[in-house]
Amino acid sequence: MTPRTGRGVIGAGPRRGVLGARPGRGVLGSGPGRGVLGFAGVMGFLAAAEVAGRTGLIPDFLPYVSHVLATAATLPLDAQFRTDVLATLGPCLLGLVIAIAVAVPAGLLFGTVPFLERSARPLVEFLRPIPSVALIPLAVFLFPEGHDAKTALVVYTCSWPLLINTMYGLSDVDPLAKETLRSFGFGPLAVALRVSLPSAAPFIATGVRIAVAVTLIVAVSVELLAPGGGGIGAFQSLAGSANRLDRVLAATVWAGVLGLAANLLFTAGERRLFRWHHARTGEGT
Repeated sequence: MTPRTGRGVIGAGPRRGVLGARPGRGVLGSGPGRGVLGFAGVMGFLAAAEVAGRTGLIPDFLPYVSHVLATAATLPLDAQFRTDVLATLGPCLLGLVIAIAVAVPAGLLFGTVPFLERSARPLVEFLRPIPSVALIPLAVFLFPEGHDAKTALVVYTCSWPLLINTMYGLSDVDPLAKETLRSFGFGPLAVALRVSLPSAAPFIATGVRIAVAVTLIVAVSVELLAPGGGGIGAFQSLAGSANRLDRVLAATVWAGVLGLAANLLFTAGERRLFRWHHARTGEGT
């Protein structure tokens, strides 16, 4: 099917995907050359920060980068930290699964029934810009259990990229393919399942990849502001109360490592699963 140039649903831009993302394109790119350059960039940044700390360019109360990395290397040996990591990842995974189960079918419905999309657009445009952090007090009030509050906010935040990317993917489906299937007597449901959904799948995968990156941000934010349910944010709060900035920053390093690993794993799976799409769009290299 030949891709069409057009505007996505709810103000999406032409062909570059929703939220500025191109389907299938990883955050750090692809190929061994980019990986080496990325590693060199990280090492250069850490070396510069270490030099800045030892020469007094960084305030004395902040630990050296080498000290933070040494502390980070020992955190996996801490049973409490491992428990807190699981307390963060559990709601992230559960919330992501619920968001996919809710937002993708809703996007398929809105994308195939125009009057429903037009009816829902004002509500979507009103709710989507609301920061998840602003809803933390409400979530904690409605869900006293910390895990439930984290899960609820992850579902809320992840639903928008999934919903909008699904609708955008459906708007990009070749109408000729749908008309061909209809000419053979297939009904709307069969057309949606046989043509629209497979064509929109790479865009849905892009929405999932964006949502994966968001889950950890939301969960740790809830834990920092409402640390009752444990998690990496609660670990940082306790370390900060004990004036252990090295442990606070070390936990931050691990949060970044977990987010990076999740993105790389999902990007690799996405490229393998939708290899045909990348070959068609010239993104396979």
